[in-house]
Amino acid sequence: MLEPFRVTIDIRTDDLDLNGHVRGPAYLAYADHARWECVWAAGVDPVALQAGNLGPVNLETTIRFRRELRARARIDVLTRFVWEPGKVSRVVQEFVAPDGAVVAEVESLSGLLDLERRRLVPDPGQHWRKYAARPEILGLP
Repeated sequence: MLEPFRVTIDIRTDDLDLNGHVRGPAYLAYADHARWECVWAAGVDPVALQAGNLGPVNLETTIRFRRELRARARIDVLTRFVWEPGKVSRVVQEFVAPDGAVVAEVESLSGLLDLERRRLVPDPGQHWRKYAARPEILGLP
């Protein structure tokens, strides 16, 4: 199994709440950024996806906070795609501090939308594989 895709993020002060903790929406933005970096690293061109009448969609997202994350911290976001039978897949992301502690987890249930029919396509991994130069980065053989 390939190692999860890794992106390093520096925590900015404008991502903090009044208590000095990273706000929930900032975690979601970090997760989105890391997912797209992973997709681009796999060689997927989002414009080509759209030209093929396909668009990725998040259907559900869960954040699990494990430890405080404050300004000026540096974290790694590890991204792993988990392919399931049917129309959905999962993206599992761990936010890891330099000491190796997991500070948060974000898990998303995702699909690939047929932009004309406005329905999820069956077997989204098959479509991602078609557009990816390096599908193994997306966890696809």
